[in-house]
Amino acid sequence: MILLPVRNYLPSHEWVLKGGWNIADCVQRSYDLEAMEVGTVAAGRIGLAVLRRLKPFDVKLHYTDRHRLPEPVEKELGVTFHPDVASMVSICDVVTINAPLHPETENLFDEALIAKMKRGAYLVNTARAKICNRDAIARALESGQLAGYAGDVWFPQPPSKDHPWRSMPHHGMTPHISGSSLSAQARYAAGAREILECWFEGSPIREEYLIVDGGKLAGAGAHSYSAGDATRGSEEAARFKHTT
Repeated sequence: MILLPVRNYLPSHEWVLKGGWNIADCVQRSYDLEAMEVGTVAAGRIGLAVLRRLKPFDVKLHYTDRHRLPEPVEKELGVTFHPDVASMVSICDVVTINAPLHPETENLFDEALIAKMKRGAYLVNTARAKICNRDAIARALESGQLAGYAGDVWFPQPPSKDHPWRSMPHHGMTPHISGSSLSAQARYAAGAREILECWFEGSPIREEYLIVDGGKLAGAGAHSYSAGDATRGSEEAARFKHTT
């Protein structure tokens, strides 16, 4: 998803589909990821895996998280910690969101935060759509504040045919597919089976599988989420009444 907008892949692919070979137009918005400043919002299981995959691209890595990574991990990856999102995004060429949706992250990337990003930066969101303000994202792409936006999460889902993220410029949106590969579904099935077996046997469920226990945040949920309601938006979704 990061390489998609940075290398201007989709417009280049369109030239092939149209039977053309206009290399100048293909590369007019294409850059090397190498040497860019790349930051992740959250560095938990997924965010840390993203950092590890980015390291071979020889980028300058950054992260912000409520929990700081162990010092040996920071040194191994050469990653710089930032105490808050605003201080990180102001220096990043690419920002990737790998945080869960909860009250602290809902509408996090609004007009004000996007304005603090480098002009022409890229934003990738494969976490939850409501972490980003839908209309602010579209306006930022139209104005050039963002050079590209890619992801697979929408609000509402599925999006209506007139959802602004379908038609905004320089986007690389897909249906919600990141966690739905055939390989991932096999892992889901194995995990669900393990949880059910533990439940029926009365055995403890692995901490990383727990979100709520006894009506309270627990395990991975207590580590990653803050209590509260981030499920609002039905009235907002009603704005998009057209069939998908």
